[in-house]
Parts: sequence; C-alpha cells; structure tokens
Amino acid sequence: MNKKQDLPWDNPRFRNWIAVVRAEKAVVRALSRALAPLDLKIAQLDMLMNLYRHPGLSQHDLARRLLVGRSNITMLLPQLEKQGLLRRESDENDRRVLRLYLTPDGEARLKQALAIYTELIDRVMAQSSPAECDAMGEQMRRITEALDGA
Repeated sequence: MNKKQDLPWDNPRFRNWIAVVRAEKAVVRALSRALAPLDLKIAQLDMLMNLYRHPGLSQHDLARRLLVGRSNITMLLPQLEKQGLLRRESDENDRRVLRLYLTPDGEARLKQALAIYTELIDRVMAQSSPAECDAMGEQMRRITEALDGA
C-alpha cells in the first residue's frame, strides 16, 4: 500500500469531518462578530437563552445544561449582572442556592441577539433543502449520541 494512501486526509470520512469542523468554526466567527455590537459573547448568549426558557435555574443547573463547570458560570455571571442583564436571588428553601433570572434589559438584549442568531442560521441553512437540513440535524444527533455513549 502506498504511504500517501495511509494519510488521514485521503479518507473521505476524515476529509468531510474537517469540512464540518471548518463550517462550525466559520459560524462561531460570524456569530461572535455579529454579537459584538450587543456586547455579548456566545457563552453569554447561551446563558441568557437558558435563563429565558428556564427562569430561576440555579448556577449548578445552568452549568449542567451548558455542559460546563460551575466555575465557568461563576466567571460569566458578574459580567452579565454588571450589564444589568440578569439578577441572582436566594432560594427561599435553601439560602445557599442562588436562582438566576433575566432582567427586562436581559430579555430585550436576548431578543436582539436571537434575531441576529436566527438570521445567521437562516443564511447558513439556506444552502440546503429542508430535507437536507433534516438529514444534517439527524446526523449531528447520531454523532452526539455516539460520543456521549462512549
């Protein structure tokens, strides 16, 4: 067998996986640039989206939903509080637990960010038919399940 044939980039799976990774990085760069005027980072947008959908999450529950450590959440919370986008309240049943809520300004900023995010997703996914979009989503879910099950 030829040595060149043993290289991973000659394998269609490897080559296509690299295309997926590059596309993800391009989307992250584009979203980061688009969110900059709102003074938001992607991780902060993820937090705001989760708090909008699940008001009153604890820091621990938010970290679990975002698949990050509590220390990551602890570093981002003061920034969002300083911007007036969220507030922390003590849990009435357990004073050691802090519950997180969006402020009205947080909801407004989230809605602006979601409009930007939705426009980007629409632009990116317009490259594919609805059936292709569904197939892509299903493939990504299978990849997630395969890796989470490992």
